[in-house]
Amino acid sequence: MRTSGTHRGDPGAPAPGAEESAALLARLDLTNELLRRMVAEVAKTPATHAIFVDAGYVYAAAGRLVAGTEDRRAFDLDAEGLIEAFIDRARTIFADSRLLRVYWYDGARRRIHTAEQQTIAELPDVKVRLGNLNANNQQKGVDSLIRTDLESLARHRAISDAALLGGDEDLVSAVEAAQGYGARVHLWGVEAPEGRNQAEPLLWEVDSQRVFDLEFFKPYVSRRTVSSYETQNTPRPSREDVRFVGAQIAAKWLAARGRDALADLLPGHPYLPGSVDQDLLVEAEGKLQYSLRGHSDLRRSLRDGFWEHVRTQY
Repeated sequence: MRTSGTHRGDPGAPAPGAEESAALLARLDLTNELLRRMVAEVAKTPATHAIFVDAGYVYAAAGRLVAGTEDRRAFDLDAEGLIEAFIDRARTIFADSRLLRVYWYDGARRRIHTAEQQTIAELPDVKVRLGNLNANNQQKGVDSLIRTDLESLARHRAISDAALLGGDEDLVSAVEAAQGYGARVHLWGVEAPEGRNQAEPLLWEVDSQRVFDLEFFKPYVSRRTVSSYETQNTPRPSREDVRFVGAQIAAKWLAARGRDALADLLPGHPYLPGSVDQDLLVEAEGKLQYSLRGHSDLRRSLRDGFWEHVRTQY
């Protein structure tokens, strides 16, 4: 007679593997609870958007739309006001989202900020990123900067939506990179007086498109007034006369700013920062009573005279 053990038919005996099944069910319950908490936490986290502005595109397209020219020297653009307008519009479009920041991409000689770019960089929630500007005033490296930022922010889940102001076909790879990490890319554009100012392949790739019209840009773009001497029949000055005026202005510039200002100026030789170059041109035209616009040889002589004086003081 058996005195110990369990009969196979004993109803009180656990079924084979019952303990393992119970442990598995407990782990599944725990996993489900963790997932539930994660989903609840994600639901409480607001979506985030960023605005990416190709300044070269905006200046050219907005200038042509409002002022009838793409030449930056012929019109003024209120970048601060325009950036605020973009932020306000994004706040309406992405109503349940918060702004990460505005990325402002522009070109500069040797990637040295102009006075205007420095002012933009000081704005809250704005990051200025500079590509190079070649001798023909063409931006180089801006598209790759946009791609790098778009891809990095999307990969790290820093943004859910990207508003992109640009028109170059080279931006297609930036759009695809961001979308590959789950971000949605919305293409914003400037109304074109005729035809299109954005590449079709770029339009095909984005998640949505939006175009801002003339009324949107009018408050922020104004054509510069023509000075009276530009309409006078003043004889064309010689290159030596213009060079001499450049040296005069350089002497005045140094007297006002001091030799310490040379440290910021000299690394850019033979180019001048945009703000200095513009001030030099305007003051020289006033002294000469002659417009140097459209006279590249005279403008070179002007800069040569400026640099010759500056370098004698170094």
